[in-house]
Amino acid sequence: MPTIEFDTSLPSVRQVQNLIKQTSSIELKLMTGDTLIGRILWQDQQCVCLVDESNQQTTVWKQAIAYIKPKN
Repeated sequence: MPTIEFDTSLPSVRQVQNLIKQTSSIELKLMTGDTLIGRILWQDQQCVCLVDESNQQTTVWKQAIAYIKPKN
């Protein structure tokens, strides 16, 4: 199986990396209409891991995300 590089030159990847680094609280809206609130712990090519206020981790496929927005 070929290794595909994680393209950190993409603005979307850099934006999510900044949210991880800043431990920013975010609102993640799914294509289903569900909304998740928490912090992004990590991302890879296919998924992001969100942790909520109860320390519950949820892995979300990127293709299921409608948008990510910082909460202020």
